[in-house]
Amino acid sequence: MDRMRYESDGKITRILIDDGKANAMSVPFFAELTQLLDRAEGDGSSVVVIAGRTGMFSGGLDLKLLPTLSRDGLRELSETFARTMLRVFTFPLPTVAAVTGHAIAGGAVLAYACDRRYALDGRFRLQLNEVAIGIPMPSWMAAIGGSVIPPHLHVAALLHARSFAPSEALTNGMIDGLVAEGEDVVAHAIASCADLAAFPRDAYATTKRRLRAADLARVTALLPDELAG
Repeated sequence: MDRMRYESDGKITRILIDDGKANAMSVPFFAELTQLLDRAEGDGSSVVVIAGRTGMFSGGLDLKLLPTLSRDGLRELSETFARTMLRVFTFPLPTVAAVTGHAIAGGAVLAYACDRRYALDGRFRLQLNEVAIGIPMPSWMAAIGGSVIPPHLHVAALLHARSFAPSEALTNGMIDGLVAEGEDVVAHAIASCADLAAFPRDAYATTKRRLRAADLARVTALLPDELAG
């Protein structure tokens, strides 16, 4: 485990992602994230904050890896990607993304899968660019993105791969707060967790599950055919 750090004060858990580069996603990345989410769920945490390194939340899947994968390897990566992001989307504890910079493709999905997002202001992009790079957007990804992106922007953001500056994302309700350049977005996200930490854990988990159950069932049923395609 050299790309993620787990920190906890017994109430707020921080999963800090930093591979020194683009925080590129791969099967080991997803395995590590899943393990740390399991740890947070089991150790009594009240809130989980997921953060990248300064300037880069995540650039998404490791595009250099993709051409090297066999058909089975690509399917494994795609399925693991889907199931990990859906795990975040339905995670029983409150989740907060500290968007420390660019959030592209899978990075944007990870941010959108969280319950709240606080972003660092600056010349950064939030973008689901799958169509632009020739990848049909899977239903599970559209569901996660569509749960945050307002309906009037679904075509622009999901189909036409429009990118959003952090300030535009705030204006459109895609993030919950903007932190000035030079400030600590992770600290801001942690400081903004007090109300989330106060919610009764079972009530929060049950309500979140009910809110997302229909989307989860629909996209999970579609996943085998979309992976085969």
